[in-house]
Amino acid sequence: MALPQPVYGPAGSEGALFREQAWLVPSPDPAIAAHAVLYRPPGDGPFRLAVIAHASTENVLRRAQMPQPEYRALAEQLVARSFAVLVPERLGHGATRGTYLEDQGGCDEADYARSGRATADQIALALQFLRGQPFIRKEPAVIIGHSAGGWGALALAGDDPKAVSVIIVFAAGRGGHANDVPGKLCAPHTLMSAAKAFGKGARIPVTWLVAANDSYFPPSFSRELAGAFRAGGGTVELRMLPASGSEGHWVVESESGVKLARAELDRALGITLGPGGQRPVRKR
Repeated sequence: MALPQPVYGPAGSEGALFREQAWLVPSPDPAIAAHAVLYRPPGDGPFRLAVIAHASTENVLRRAQMPQPEYRALAEQLVARSFAVLVPERLGHGATRGTYLEDQGGCDEADYARSGRATADQIALALQFLRGQPFIRKEPAVIIGHSAGGWGALALAGDDPKAVSVIIVFAAGRGGHANDVPGKLCAPHTLMSAAKAFGKGARIPVTWLVAANDSYFPPSFSRELAGAFRAGGGTVELRMLPASGSEGHWVVESESGVKLARAELDRALGITLGPGGQRPVRKR
């Protein structure tokens, strides 16, 4: 007997704040819908789309217990700039459950290229589904990735610029805090090779942001990693952010951290502030 296929779309009512709403979107497993949260500005749109790809962990228990990624502070900034914002939860995490497709493998044999492409495939499925909604503009979207989500976003840089116009990554990478040790990286040379491979054939510009006190992918290493992506042929601008809280790796998850990044976000999105610095105005 065939299992019922999931029904995609809204999975709850809209909240009062930023019209926050639970959604279900496609995943690589046709029997499992990925849980997501959608934020929207007031009105019917159509709105420009931003998709946020969350961080991850190789720890099975932590993944299973992961709450729905929300990135509220970042979503608030994007909604204020007239974006609809989708934050999908990938397979193997939290309520979405299913098989974790992004496993990098052991430290010595880490396959960062494969894990990044597995992340990218899931981002692309959610993106494609939302781009078909009537309240989304028929124009390229923005992908914003954090940590492992940022690593997957880099793997999308070779995709069609008609679907994605800009990629913004916060502390992109895999294998940080190897054995839970700050500053220790798992197979860094393998990570460099994969970054160079992602840069080969890349057609979408990347803005790469890292906080001064990131102990997962410190600024010096992030500079080398972005350089490897550039050496492969990718277009990337690396921007350093001030130290954020006690651990800069989570800069994008806090209100204070997003404020530190706001100017760089606006620059990457092609937005300037109107008179008095109050209302965002998109550059034409």
